[in-house]
Amino acid sequence: MNRLPYPSDLPDDVREVEATLLGPGGMFEIVEEEVHGTPIQVVKNRPRSLRELLVGSIAQGDKEYMAFTGDAVHYRRFTYAEHARLVASTAAVLRDEYGVGPGDRVAILGANSPEWIVTFWATTALGAIAVGLNGWWTEPEIRYGVDDCAPKVLVGDAKRLARLGDRDAGVPTVVMEEGFDALWHAHTDLDLPEQPIGEDDGAVILYTSGTTGRPKGAINTHRNVIAFIMSSFISGARSMMLAPPRPPEAPEPLPPCSLVTSPLFHVSGLHAAAVMAAAVGMRTVWLTGKFDPAVALEVIETERVTAWGFMATLLNRLINHPTVADHDLSSLSNIGGGGSPIPPALQERTKQLFPHLRKTMSIGYGSTETAAMLTSNTGAEYDAHPDSVGRPNACVEIDIRDELGHSLPLGEEGEVCTRGPMIMPGYWNRPEATAEAFWPDRWYRMGDVGRIVDGRLYLASRKRDLIFRGGENVYPVEIEHRLEEHPDVLEAAIVGVDHPDLGQEVKAYVVPLPGATVTDADLAAWVGDALAYYKVPTIWELRAEALPRTATGKIVKNALDDASLHTQQEAD
Repeated sequence: MNRLPYPSDLPDDVREVEATLLGPGGMFEIVEEEVHGTPIQVVKNRPRSLRELLVGSIAQGDKEYMAFTGDAVHYRRFTYAEHARLVASTAAVLRDEYGVGPGDRVAILGANSPEWIVTFWATTALGAIAVGLNGWWTEPEIRYGVDDCAPKVLVGDAKRLARLGDRDAGVPTVVMEEGFDALWHAHTDLDLPEQPIGEDDGAVILYTSGTTGRPKGAINTHRNVIAFIMSSFISGARSMMLAPPRPPEAPEPLPPCSLVTSPLFHVSGLHAAAVMAAAVGMRTVWLTGKFDPAVALEVIETERVTAWGFMATLLNRLINHPTVADHDLSSLSNIGGGGSPIPPALQERTKQLFPHLRKTMSIGYGSTETAAMLTSNTGAEYDAHPDSVGRPNACVEIDIRDELGHSLPLGEEGEVCTRGPMIMPGYWNRPEATAEAFWPDRWYRMGDVGRIVDGRLYLASRKRDLIFRGGENVYPVEIEHRLEEHPDVLEAAIVGVDHPDLGQEVKAYVVPLPGATVTDADLAAWVGDALAYYKVPTIWELRAEALPRTATGKIVKNALDDASLHTQQEAD
């Protein structure tokens, strides 16, 4: 059902199950429809809006939807029925007191919390757009985001709003710890909003760094998010149909429960956790505060967690914690990762520690612009091909193209391009950036170099210059621009270097102005005053010589590590 052939080693039963699910009359029958003027593949029988998913979740009643904890003891717990009441009340207040209507934006700035999730559902139920501002942003970044999306109201927690100092955000603001109680308890018996919502209406804006140095707001429509949800449904149904029968003497399986450690301003926390859980009626447990592997281990054991969507950095910290063997982690039946590559050594260590997960462990590949995952590699396929990001999900088309946009033969390396119902319509208020991101006929350019071998996608390199630090995307040009604003800096270059825990860390090459005296501590403070902490370089090299450049003036980054040119200094 996509451009790629089935892998030659794919078992016949997998092909048969997928044909049953996706073919004519199947539970997830795929048909062709026109989206944004282009024919694409879609699941025929699907929800048409996030509000449909929300309404469906009410049937879960007193089943627990989410529990938030910062340790293994103290929780705030919410059932599906309670959540629906809180969302209906909050939506009414947003509409009646703040004038929020279809197409308006509600900005959310905060750590993971039930208030964040309720605000998101209330906003999208109104046909408005929930804007997830990065919770690690500094004051200039926060103000940029608010100015860019122009929300009717900003809902934020006290810690992040305090970064604005003495000046407010310039828009009506609700502080979660102080004023949110008046929103979600204003009404006790309201139904959810009912105004029409179009599939291609914007539902979410999430900011992603760009090569221009300014974050760009990727718009995810209701269709985009639903497409991701449907592909996950298909994956789950396929796994169930392929699973061997449960022996009569085997205990009943545990109810699904997902541990969530990804931020809500990422697709991994929002789409793949908060929305997905509501769509399937799953229980979720959210860790708050800085990730503590000891707390995570305790929570997995006491809450009987069955699934965890991890980032490689957090997985590495958990499996290498000194008490990991002291906990009963047998409840885990499925773990998967994305956001940054998973090193082979980490994969193998995880399989050794959790041998029962070898058949269910998975990875995925996608981006904010694609509303989460495009490809999946899971179970036996992942075990056999751990260096591949897998096969395209249902309705996803993958093509490898050259710099002119021409399709390349299978096996050749080129830019990964994709098309399908999950691809964003564009960037908020960025028509030029949107145009640059697409080839004709809605083929989105991922910016990654890859190849297709026997029906599977393999990534050859990362986005140009992009640094993956602990699951966060860092574009060097933003940091370079900040450094070159320093009065004592002549030029700067930023690269990513391997890090055993974070995947990569940020390294800076800096050439001070002649006669200037500046230290790496000075420069780190300078960057940290304007940019989020994860963008601050941790390795510094100060040089007297000019940085190597091409004839057109571009820095040759692969020549920066010539040992004869510099002396390295590492930040503490």
